[in-house]
Amino acid sequence: MSYPYRWINDALATIHQAHWYRSTAAIEHSSGSQILVAGQPLINFAGNDYLSLATDPRLMAAATEAVKTYGTGSTGSRLVTGQRPLHQELEQSIARLHQAEAALVFSSGYLANLGTIAAVVGDRDVVFSDRYNHSSLKNGAVLSKAKVLEYQHCDVQDLRAQLQAHRGSFRRCLIVTDSVFSMDGDLCPLPEIVAVAEEFEAMLLVDEAHAVGVLGVTGAGGVEQYGLQQQELIHVGTLSKALGSMGGYVAGKTVLIDFLRNRCPSWIYTTALSPADTAAAMAALQVMQDEPERRDRLQQNIEYLQAALVDLPIGRILPSQSAVICWELPSTLVALQVSAALRLWGIFAPAIRPPTVPTSRIRMTVMADHSRSDLDYLVSCLRSIEPR
Repeated sequence: MSYPYRWINDALATIHQAHWYRSTAAIEHSSGSQILVAGQPLINFAGNDYLSLATDPRLMAAATEAVKTYGTGSTGSRLVTGQRPLHQELEQSIARLHQAEAALVFSSGYLANLGTIAAVVGDRDVVFSDRYNHSSLKNGAVLSKAKVLEYQHCDVQDLRAQLQAHRGSFRRCLIVTDSVFSMDGDLCPLPEIVAVAEEFEAMLLVDEAHAVGVLGVTGAGGVEQYGLQQQELIHVGTLSKALGSMGGYVAGKTVLIDFLRNRCPSWIYTTALSPADTAAAMAALQVMQDEPERRDRLQQNIEYLQAALVDLPIGRILPSQSAVICWELPSTLVALQVSAALRLWGIFAPAIRPPTVPTSRIRMTVMADHSRSDLDYLVSCLRSIEPR
């Protein structure tokens, strides 16, 4: 008989051959945009800590105090033993941020998308998904057992044509989209998608993971950026990026949140968010409200870097309206070589490769505490790359 796990070795060999192999790099120390990896100081252009809050003393103090009061873990699901006063306080803060009636906090943004999509549609329904949506949105649609139809990236006409052709064949319909696409940095045409959803009586789920803290007058994200706060939709966000903590959430009508408490498997059957993460997220929301200049600095950095990224020796900068800026390169091997060169120069910006993205690229993220000299040095290094 053959060894039943031999296929794993063969699969890994294929991954190596395609230059798709991935490994982790341990960050030994972090202070905002400055990190230490394997003893080497690096400027971090890879993290999602857009507002530079993950090492803010106020968040750390809030987390520490929560541990002293409630312990290190929630120890159970919210419906059994995991509920703490902090969870409800955080949900109220999130609802206020999004001008929603209520909110529900999950242990991660991935779980929020998986469980919410699986709860609101089923095998008699249809999901229309942007082809560049995050993995959590795509897998949530598959988990729901609904019919899944992908439309071309940010192409409202294609979405409308597919709705015209298929909407009438299904009981319920859900459109799912990121507001900011995490591996491209562009912003979805949300007003047009809202209009199409209303026309075809479709629910709409918007994932604001990379928009909260970055876009909008108060940092509430793409929905606020477009002035759509009064629209009825399923609003998903994360606490692990601009808010410097961990966890995800859904905000919307009270009836939606009540339904999810009773029917969302990834909320019902998992341990509640830890007290430390919950308290840190609450502190981050308060800092974001009290210090709008933090978001102003981030926007200034974004605009400065976007304006400076011209005349690069190879590839092209993808269009972006966010803190995510991507340099598309000719091949996977070139992307790996460029990333390695940047690291030698003291810049942390890993290559992003298929199958995560359709084309290889260097994904760069901008943070509020990047200095002008950090940005200038990055541009200088990018321009020094020699074409191969």
